[in-house]
Amino acid sequence: MKRLTLFCMLFLPLATLAQKQYFLPTAGTSDVEKDRPMIEVYLPKEANGCAVVLCPGGAMRWLSWESDVVKMASFLNEHGIAAIGLRYHLNKEPMPQGMKMPPMVDVTHSEAFPQADANPMHTTSGDSIIQLAAQDAKAAIRMVREHADEWHISKDRIGYLGFSAGGGVAIAATMSADSMERPDFLCTNFGPSLMPVTVPQDAPPLLIMTRVDHPNVAAGLVALFMEWKKAGANAELHMYGDGKGPYELMPQTGETTTETWSSQMIQWLKAKGFMNKN
Repeated sequence: MKRLTLFCMLFLPLATLAQKQYFLPTAGTSDVEKDRPMIEVYLPKEANGCAVVLCPGGAMRWLSWESDVVKMASFLNEHGIAAIGLRYHLNKEPMPQGMKMPPMVDVTHSEAFPQADANPMHTTSGDSIIQLAAQDAKAAIRMVREHADEWHISKDRIGYLGFSAGGGVAIAATMSADSMERPDFLCTNFGPSLMPVTVPQDAPPLLIMTRVDHPNVAAGLVALFMEWKKAGANAELHMYGDGKGPYELMPQTGETTTETWSSQMIQWLKAKGFMNKN
């Protein structure tokens, strides 16, 4: 009985999330396609008007849904933030034969990525999938704004949080968005741009988080930060010094600086006026 009670306590936060699913009206898909892009909506019990479209990582070939969407949605809901999980287009093509690992670039050589393009290998099919995924991300923002009143969301408090490849998707979407699709803020967690960056004239404030020793990613994100700043846009960069790989939501133990990224993101959203400060 005690084990059953403990099990219920552990999974209760996820089980009580309000969840709805909506297909996205994007190009390149049909109503009968099994992997048609869609969003899953997780609404908080007490909304503060902020909404985050979660773009999960997975190298553009799979989606890290449990860590980057389900767990993050629970965390965001606890802070009164609506979470919108995005299932975007993925690359179904087999890996090219003879593909070589890209050179490992450390954080001191961000110039290795002109226009902050940290994509390790451009291919015609791969680049087209990034563009389709960006269309999905823009459609997600548009749908959130269309349902803003129903979901208790402020139309000027809607933005992205992208993980790894999902960060690249969110950046690509932001660069080509119209006024209805434009995010009010852009957060990327160890997710550099996957294409050359042209900062839009009405660029939203950008929050970048990564580990300093993560090969290629850290340098690519330094380059992204510089592109935003050269354009006169608002940007903030957090480079954590412990660990070398990607990371997800983690408990606040006080043993690392990386584990504070989620609370620092909440503080950033408050400071920028996208959620209440209390």
